Amino acid sequence: MLGAHSLLLTAFLHRRADGDSIWGLAESAALLGVLMVTARRGRTLLAVPAVAVLLMAVSATPLRAGFSPSQSLVYCLMQALAGTAAIGIGVYLRTLEGNRQRAVDAVRAEQRAEFARDLHDFIAHHVTGIVVQAQGARFIAEQDPKRVLLALEQIEQAGAETMASMRRMVGVLRDSESRPDAPLAPIAGVGDLHALVEQFTAAGGPPARLHLDADVSGLAVEVSTSAYRVVMEALTNARQHARDATVVDVWLTRTPTHLMVRVTNDGPAPRPQTPRDRQGYGLVGLAERVRAVGGRITVGPGVGGGWVVDAVLPLEWSES
Repeated sequence: MLGAHSLLLTAFLHRRADGDSIWGLAESAALLGVLMVTARRGRTLLAVPAVAVLLMAVSATPLRAGFSPSQSLVYCLMQALAGTAAIGIGVYLRTLEGNRQRAVDAVRAEQRAEFARDLHDFIAHHVTGIVVQAQGARFIAEQDPKRVLLALEQIEQAGAETMASMRRMVGVLRDSESRPDAPLAPIAGVGDLHALVEQFTAAGGPPARLHLDADVSGLAVEVSTSAYRVVMEALTNARQHARDATVVDVWLTRTPTHLMVRVTNDGPAPRPQTPRDRQGYGLVGLAERVRAVGGRITVGPGVGGGWVVDAVLPLEWSES
């Protein structure tokens, strides 16, 4: 509207030789400011025609001053260049803000994905153990009631660990002084695998065995943590889907360039998913985590039966 009014006023005054050129220059400065703000803030569908009208209005204001045709042409071109510069500044600032917002959105999306992975890795691991132990306690109660107390103690311990993990995650999220990249879940690595395997075996189900055929000390934190998460997710899936397995084997092999993690069980392959089954997010998050450190992971039935999770993690990890 402002540009249209300015054009109408220019059309009315351009034949008057005694036009107030100072007032016209002041109006030009105001129009240039509006032009820059419109290019920077305006909605695209409305900003394009508005910018076009404002640019014409800015370019035409020298016609009010009563200059000769050649002078008017020069001043109109100067005004047009000034208007183009204002548009360029507005578009540049708009692009900067858009890039900044996209960067913020990308960081938030990555944080949300990391939160989801941490929640699944630890909460689902404990909850799955609780469910399996509770189901086992039902059968134990019929055969050996004295063992129910031990099962209940294990369920209580798993529940306490779940609550501790949740409290820590909530504490990190609510702490305004915590770093944005602070981990929600405890940082556990290869050195904690013995305890993880023992807890898995103690919770019931198939016994788990850990095989370390090479020195796995001195690993980068990201590599060690990723290896731990691979084993934990594989054990969680074995507990949930391979209840008929007789043993779960965890292998860690270190080569000069890679750390290879393999988790196998001799149970039957999981049944194919039906349309009603909701796809789990554990393997999805695990694949994202492994790719983030430059590794790769495969999951599927073994050559001789059972189920195999294989992960290959590079020892020299870098964010680049």
